[in-house]
Amino acid sequence: MERLTVVIFVLVVSSICSTFGQTCEGNCGKQLDSCSCHSTCTSLSSCCADYKEFCVDIFPYSGSIFGGTDFVILDASFNESSNIVCRFNNDTNTLGYVDENGQGHCISPLLYQTGWVPLHISSDNGTTFSQVGAWLSVHTGKLDSKFKATLDNSTKWQYYGTPNVGGTLEMAWNTSLVRAERVNIELWGYRETGEPYSEHWQAEWEYLYSLAKDHPNDGSFSFLPKPAENGFSSWELGAIRVSSSANPDGMRNVHAVWTEDHALAWHLEQKFRDDSAVWALDKCLAWDQLENQLPNFLSEIIDCPCTLAQARADTGRFHTDYGCDIEKGSVCTYHPGSVHCVRAIQASPKYAAGQQCCYDSTGAQVLTADSIGGSTPDRAHDWGSPPYRTPPRVPGESHWVYDVLSFYYCCLWSDNCHYYFKHRPSSDCRRYQSPSSAVVFGDPHFITFDGVSYSFNGKGEYSLVTSADKHLTIQGRTEPVNDMIKATKLSAVAMREAASDVVEVRLLSGHNSLQVLLNQKALSFTEQSWMDLDGVFVFSPTSTNVTVMFPSGAGVEVRLREGTMATTVLLPEGFKDSTLGLLGKLNGDAKDDLILSNGQLVQNNSDPQELFNFGASWAISNTSALFTYDSTYLLETYYHAHRHDASFVPVFSVPENPDDPLYNQVSEICSGQGSQFCRYDILVGRNLSLGNATRLSYQSHISLVDDLKRVISCGWLSPPTNGKKEGTTYLQGAKVRLSCDDGFSLQGSSVRTCQENGQWFGEETTCVVPSMNKL
Repeated sequence: MERLTVVIFVLVVSSICSTFGQTCEGNCGKQLDSCSCHSTCTSLSSCCADYKEFCVDIFPYSGSIFGGTDFVILDASFNESSNIVCRFNNDTNTLGYVDENGQGHCISPLLYQTGWVPLHISSDNGTTFSQVGAWLSVHTGKLDSKFKATLDNSTKWQYYGTPNVGGTLEMAWNTSLVRAERVNIELWGYRETGEPYSEHWQAEWEYLYSLAKDHPNDGSFSFLPKPAENGFSSWELGAIRVSSSANPDGMRNVHAVWTEDHALAWHLEQKFRDDSAVWALDKCLAWDQLENQLPNFLSEIIDCPCTLAQARADTGRFHTDYGCDIEKGSVCTYHPGSVHCVRAIQASPKYAAGQQCCYDSTGAQVLTADSIGGSTPDRAHDWGSPPYRTPPRVPGESHWVYDVLSFYYCCLWSDNCHYYFKHRPSSDCRRYQSPSSAVVFGDPHFITFDGVSYSFNGKGEYSLVTSADKHLTIQGRTEPVNDMIKATKLSAVAMREAASDVVEVRLLSGHNSLQVLLNQKALSFTEQSWMDLDGVFVFSPTSTNVTVMFPSGAGVEVRLREGTMATTVLLPEGFKDSTLGLLGKLNGDAKDDLILSNGQLVQNNSDPQELFNFGASWAISNTSALFTYDSTYLLETYYHAHRHDASFVPVFSVPENPDDPLYNQVSEICSGQGSQFCRYDILVGRNLSLGNATRLSYQSHISLVDDLKRVISCGWLSPPTNGKKEGTTYLQGAKVRLSCDDGFSLQGSSVRTCQENGQWFGEETTCVVPSMNKL
């Protein structure tokens, strides 16, 4: 009967829409008078009849920044006479087509940006663009390898022509990625022209020449490379495209599969093959001269964390570098000796520069002054930076031009790394300041930024963190554990910084996975785990793990544990004295952490009623709410109700009843610091697994705080001239031993120790020639 009612409702809405001319054409994202074109209309059964016709979804929804991906326009109607044109980002058109099943297709174009870009679709050859969607452009390094053509032994390709490297090169691809029986295999090149940091600085992808034409689409190709002719060897960076041989040579934006971008050693001029080291040194010296003329970006990039533990914990500001990942076997091609590298997530404000930090197996930072595998800053951030599109902000390629090719010149194709490291020295960690962390977990328990712990089991929607100075808002929604238990748990978190997209993370029904919403529309992470959004980044490698990162360096980690959301907020030093809300006032003083929204201070942190009043005071309003209300339950329970449900009175204290069948098991599971939270969730929440998850969440937070503790660094210590040193760790307590070469005497200290004040203990060490005794 209920299902019949819904069907009747939808038919009635459709009829009303038709009667009053309500259409989603030109209205996607809007709520109309009698029906909706907003993304929430599907779950609310309020869509206009033509919603899916004009507000389209696509499959796949993502592809390489290089373009060439064929995707289907779902649910929209096309016919044989439809002439499809697809417009990306309001300025780039590609030709689509209608397949034998009547489905419309688009081909993604080459884009000089990553992230979601607007998609408009025309079925009348570009006269009108009435269908609206979005396309996710992905950095080629973050694209799954199954969507790329692969270079067999890519190192061989990029060292081809250096001593003892030659022979046949091979590549392969999945034949289903190219819709053709025969293919052309083309080389495309990338370069940047114009004066750096001027309005004339431009990015350029160009077709160079074909390696093969009319080749069978059998998924493999091999060839014996020759030096490129007609000046093409001046292109040193590029990628190979496999596309239908029915297309003219070099036709842009056609269905294709691409290799990774790579150094084109294999097609460089004969001089490179004759003496690659001399050729590369000339290039290295030219790059050195260029760098001397370019502005210094080093002063505006963030310092590296001192330890691997800090680097992996500071998830608001640093993220794993896919080129050196300890979780994937530490294959660190460009950083030998390192086991893990991270990159600063945000590019520097003026020059769009990047920071990379690498660590060895002991967890110590590796510095370029000690090792070729050390941490290196980047003139161009590898991941690019908004607004993208022009150098040095083009994702991947700008970094290749200014930071990677030069590494080949100076370090890999010749032995002149000192030129490279002169301009790309490692940043040590003396200025690094760890973020502060706070957490919500279990039924829900809170630990503030300054370490105050308490429980608040109100039902409603509340402000977790608000910072007027930094324009950051993080809100939390709680719901009852179940109908029988007077306790709540966090069920959704919504957040925004300044004018960024709104990101919401919430429990799905069944509470076995998390859902991420972007501006009230559900995101799918089935194709990509990382997304560049407007003013925010989101990383979700699994359905139980979401991290949100803002330009300020604020990070929000949400982890699903036993049907509850453990939510950690990380804030850098700049947020000091600017936060309020359930996670407290960040200033290093625990005594003033719990402040009501009216400015009053909680007098007794151990009084559950006073704590309850404190929590209730941070209920949000309709005007400030960031949440999505896409079900009758959410509308009735939160949107059309008081944001703090005063009628819901939770259990404030843990019942101590020895006859309780769970009582004895509590002592086995809950022990040590934080045990009161574990006990509450078992004896009130009536769930052993939940109690255990609460214990683990608490322990994880304590470990996180420990990982983020301040570490003292004395900075890099150089070996004496005509001498050497033993030891490459420069943190408090570290010892560096110094000695002289044969024929020299040591003056000063032979051992220097890093002190608590950040200074090296001992006298400066020098190596001198011994004076001859006078006769």
